[in-house]
Amino acid sequence: MAYLEVHQVRKIYQADGVNVNALQGVSLSADPGDWIALTGRSGCGKSTLLNLCGAMDFPTVGIVSIGGAVTSHLDDNALTQLRRKNIGFIFQSFQLLHTLSVIENVEAPLLLAGIEQARALAAARLAWVGLQGYADRFPHQLSGGQQQRVAIARALVHSPKLILADEPTGNLDNATGESILDLLQRIADESRAVILMATHSPEFAARANRVMRMRDGRMVEGN
Repeated sequence: MAYLEVHQVRKIYQADGVNVNALQGVSLSADPGDWIALTGRSGCGKSTLLNLCGAMDFPTVGIVSIGGAVTSHLDDNALTQLRRKNIGFIFQSFQLLHTLSVIENVEAPLLLAGIEQARALAAARLAWVGLQGYADRFPHQLSGGQQQRVAIARALVHSPKLILADEPTGNLDNATGESILDLLQRIADESRAVILMATHSPEFAARANRVMRMRDGRMVEGN
């Protein structure tokens, strides 16, 4: 059974009294271990789709199901638990808290979830992304690539089954971007998580095992 199901989803926003069709009948299905790249120009609906798949927003029409749970049917507490336990987010701009050390950034999701041994689990994830020895540094003391590795460690620290990556290499040079994609490949291979990645780069999209191209809120290529 697919872990992530998006079925005939439409998303309509209101802007200055006018309906904006951000998504128009989008469907996709992802099994554990799938790495899907979403491509297309800015404004085509990639980020909107990621927000729906992360239960940060909900479809106007259609269904988004994560692990068998339809997101629009869940109450606030169930949604919070779903995000904390099952979903990891990786952003283009890293979204690290600059007043916290590296290890404090990584352990933050565990502390919010009330998980014991948060510090030990965070240290293990930092080692997994190759940043052992950097735990006590602060984000401003790291390179862009190192900051993105911290963000990946934070996204993985609770062993989520769904990873949502919005332009994870967008602020990095090509060589550093390739190293981040190597980590995403390890996630898909070792943890069997679903990875849904938005990217503008055809070369980086080709690293995924499936590529789906969007245009004007629709899927126009891939399945």
